[in-house]
Amino acid sequence: MKNKQVVLDFFAAMEKNEKKGILSFFDDSSVFNNIPMGIVTGANGIWQVLGPLHDIAKSVEYVVHGIAESDDGKVLTERTDRYTLEDRVVEFHVMGIFEVEGEVIKHWRDYFDLKQSLDQMPSDTELPI
Repeated sequence: MKNKQVVLDFFAAMEKNEKKGILSFFDDSSVFNNIPMGIVTGANGIWQVLGPLHDIAKSVEYVVHGIAESDDGKVLTERTDRYTLEDRVVEFHVMGIFEVEGEVIKHWRDYFDLKQSLDQMPSDTELPI
């Protein structure tokens, strides 16, 4: 149950949209596999993926539809990640898996439909894909 709370705390940090708070959940060996965009390692690599969208977001909301912690401590989430931009709301419908050690997210895998998500973005938005 402890790992589930770490993930919920991470989502709260994402909603505050402050880089330092978000990255406090990762260390240099943390891995983010943002399927289908690819794998990055370490807090700086993770921010290279998250930063472009977080930098232009006016607000961020993580709507958790389902969350469970497995017997081995993996946390599974079904959620909608909602980013309010200047002129629109962009929603990512996501299935995510988190592996936590202590208070650190060591491995994060998100699965989502890239085309569905990109079709909502402004055409001039540069994302690291």
